[in-house]
Amino acid sequence: MKPILVYCYDAYCGWCYGFSEVIKSIDKEYKEVMDIDVLSGGMILPEKPVHISATAGYIQKAHKTVEDLTGTRFGQDYLWHIFNPEESDWYPNSEKPAIALCIFKDYYPERVVEFAADLQYALHYEGRDLTDNEAYRHLVEKYSIHPDAFYEKLESEEYKEMAHYEFSLVRQLQVTGYPAVLIQTGELKFFVVAKGYTDYETLKERIDEVLAGANQET
Repeated sequence: MKPILVYCYDAYCGWCYGFSEVIKSIDKEYKEVMDIDVLSGGMILPEKPVHISATAGYIQKAHKTVEDLTGTRFGQDYLWHIFNPEESDWYPNSEKPAIALCIFKDYYPERVVEFAADLQYALHYEGRDLTDNEAYRHLVEKYSIHPDAFYEKLESEEYKEMAHYEFSLVRQLQVTGYPAVLIQTGELKFFVVAKGYTDYETLKERIDEVLAGANQET
């Protein structure tokens, strides 16, 4: 089988946002030799909505660590909610962006890494609320997807089930933190090449090692 690179992420994960440029570069470099997929992990799935104030204190410190290590910048429109949680109307939930990703895969499976990065940029830089349907309209336009079709699918049970299937897949892969990158070289053969933020050179080295080993076996 052709190797598959599996990127496990969550739209709300700040470290995944910091990892966007790395995974986009990897996608560009390896898309001819591997199939590449993105799975949503379902990092924030509260039974009852939980306000941003519950995590804002942590993010106030953590976002600087992400910026310092990755060079990525969080936008002022996002940080306003983090530093003014008492005025924010955000109740983060990973489900809707995961559904959006599943819909997008039906249209452009080969551009899924780019779309996942766009979702993260929409939240972490532009400050769009990913629980709000309108947060996706600019991406629907960017990728020339018919808005009526997209929004019908966004509310459908079918795509919700797809998203939850991805959450369970990520659990089966025993991924407990994001970002994570695995390479599948056989039906039950998975190699973890990134667990948490990993720089491009390190990730490339690990991928090449796995691919070389897989080639020797065939």
